[in-house]
Amino acid sequence: MTTATTRRRHYTVSFILDLRGSAEAPDAAIDRLKEILKSIDCKVSEVENLGQREFSRAVDRKFLSGLYVQIKFEGPVTAPAAFAEKLRLDRTVDRILVQSVK
Repeated sequence: MTTATTRRRHYTVSFILDLRGSAEAPDAAIDRLKEILKSIDCKVSEVENLGQREFSRAVDRKFLSGLYVQIKFEGPVTAPAAFAEKLRLDRTVDRILVQSVK
């Protein structure tokens, strides 16, 4: 085992979810994201649903607001890349930002 795979860090991930046309409830979408994090060996410590907010500059006229969610978790240093790869084809996730927290 190398030290890079055993090191763990704290992260904050921010999402903008696009639930238009989806039958999934916001709480169910958040739970699904938490399960994805747990599947890549991450421990979720805090989930904050920031609610539906309008964009200051909308790129698409049909998508003027989105559901903002922040999740704080601890995971291996490879977690951000693995998490982004698992969400790559997910249509409900519009934007994702992963930040390392000290």
